[in-house]
Amino acid sequence: MGIDYTKRPKNQPPPQPPATTPTPGQQPPAQPVSLSKITLTKSAPSVSLTKQGSATGQIRVNLNWTSNSKGGGLFRKARGIDLDLACLWEFTDGSKGIVQALGNSFRAPVQGTPIIYLDGDDRSGSGGENMYIDLSATDRIRRILIFAYIYEGTPNWASANGVVTLYPASGPQIEVRLDEADQSAISCAIALLENRGGELVVNREVRYIRGAQDKVDQAYGWGMNWRAGRK
Repeated sequence: MGIDYTKRPKNQPPPQPPATTPTPGQQPPAQPVSLSKITLTKSAPSVSLTKQGSATGQIRVNLNWTSNSKGGGLFRKARGIDLDLACLWEFTDGSKGIVQALGNSFRAPVQGTPIIYLDGDDRSGSGGENMYIDLSATDRIRRILIFAYIYEGTPNWASANGVVTLYPASGPQIEVRLDEADQSAISCAIALLENRGGELVVNREVRYIRGAQDKVDQAYGWGMNWRAGRK
């Protein structure tokens, strides 16, 4: 495209009722199905927003992270570690780019009403980061790759316990947990939102990538030009 984009060079749950033992020939009671949240897994990696009636209004994408270590967790004790939410986007008119805090690329498109925007940069991990996607613009969206990267600090995905949750305007939440780890990876592709002939589908990726935004681009064939940048 001939456009430069910046990259980083470097309470206890409620008690459950006691299980009942079925008598011979009796079927065990059916387990309740959560209507408030869908968790995408390796065995069930995709969900259609269109088919479940969630492809309307604005969807919020939240990245949050905690730690299993004591004393508040790795990301709270070690100042300077910065986990960022971002996305690569491509629209049906052929335009493409990135939304991220780095380089102040907080919205897409740059001109006019944004289809995608990031509401800020959380340096501490205390409240997470939020990105908003306008699903009323489905006819303009080709694909959106949601990913996270560590802008500062040593990667420690295993203890970060990261999770991305999508909150549609209607319908259940969609959760993707970063439940795998590659300690040599700076970036993690989390979920891919695709327009498949007018049907919006979210697919779990959880693909760790040893490199910054340019390597995420290469892994998914976005084909952009990159240069070093900073906040």
